[in-house]
Amino acid sequence: MTIGLRTFFLLSKRIGLNNNMEDKNQKDEVTQEFVELLEKDNIRIPQVGDIVKGTVVTASKAEVKLDIDGVLMGIVRGPELYNEVPEFADLKPGDQIEAAVIDAENENGELELSFRLVGQEKAWNNLRQALKDKATVKVKIVDANKGGLISRYQQIDGFLPVSQLAPENYPRIAGGDKSRILEKLKSFVGQEFEVTIITLNEEDNKIIFSEKDVWNKKQRPALDKYQIGSVVDGRITAITNFGVFVSFGENIEGLIHISELAWQRIDSPSEMYKAGDKIKAEIISIDGAKVFLSAKKLLRDPWLEASAKYKAGQIVSGTILKINPFGLFVKLDEEIHGLAHISQLNLESGKKINDLFQSDEVRQFEVVSISPSEHRLGLKLAGGESLAPVEKPVAAEASELKSEMNKEDELGQEEKAEKPAPKTKTTKKDK
Repeated sequence: MTIGLRTFFLLSKRIGLNNNMEDKNQKDEVTQEFVELLEKDNIRIPQVGDIVKGTVVTASKAEVKLDIDGVLMGIVRGPELYNEVPEFADLKPGDQIEAAVIDAENENGELELSFRLVGQEKAWNNLRQALKDKATVKVKIVDANKGGLISRYQQIDGFLPVSQLAPENYPRIAGGDKSRILEKLKSFVGQEFEVTIITLNEEDNKIIFSEKDVWNKKQRPALDKYQIGSVVDGRITAITNFGVFVSFGENIEGLIHISELAWQRIDSPSEMYKAGDKIKAEIISIDGAKVFLSAKKLLRDPWLEASAKYKAGQIVSGTILKINPFGLFVKLDEEIHGLAHISQLNLESGKKINDLFQSDEVRQFEVVSISPSEHRLGLKLAGGESLAPVEKPVAAEASELKSEMNKEDELGQEEKAEKPAPKTKTTKKDK
């Protein structure tokens, strides 16, 4: 074992050795004797990378000095202080603390120490254990981008994706305006979130957090009180292009898809509701912590009487609601809407549908098919014949309506605009 002269002189002062030496040989001899004494007393000079335990002698925001075993003096300064971690903040004389050696002898003959290296290793150990135990940790939000939140655990950065945010923090912005979404995400900077760890890759320094998992665990007991068919009274918390989110019970949130808001076709939920409105709905599906609701199931189904009101071959007046490349959506009354496929509009060659029809225009149509059980009604423009088979409008209506309903929200897979398939929930009785 070798030690530097500065360290030797420092040690010799502390134990009363004579520093007044005449030549290098004498110094080398005394150094060797001193090393032997240290080894005899089981005193080891710390080396770079070692973790040492010391007693705080002085502490300030700029530096902390430690007494190491009553033999050496160490110093922690600058970025190595790691003040952001409670364990290393607000130290006072007499406190016992661990530090890592980053230089065995600095310009003053002291050990150069680091709290940061020790703190990071402890932080990684905590993260590993939290992942293993599926335990929660608290992270601080330090920045945001369009994909989510940069989250810091004791100066180790990870990522909290938008899809892993709890419902109350999910940025549901009408129209999916990216600038407003980012503005919402940036509003969380400086806040602390309780999260679990779903990905921990130390080699790539990649950590993915989830706030949604924590929320799901907390909501599970409250959700167990409900089952498919339960009717709830709720309040609309957010409106999107594909439906409305409803809060009910003990802070439980469900989605009413646009297709489950009313029996008639609607273009936007904002036409019918606004945030804060009260609404009654029926639970139609429970998938984990995801709850899907229906408002229209509590309303009378107008299609049950449609076959008595409308017959194939009947001429009716209809208001054009929407013009699409495949045809016209037509309102026959407030509750019954039909589709006049482009093949049933008697268009001449070269003519465009938008040149001949306009929204809110009232025209005469003939009912060509009606299927109350499937909520479909096919129309053709009255006063002309079509060589297209009658089945085509109905098939086209089904295809295009499905396409309309399956548009995805711009935030990604978390909020797909698809009608949830009914899913049976296992009740406590069944268990």
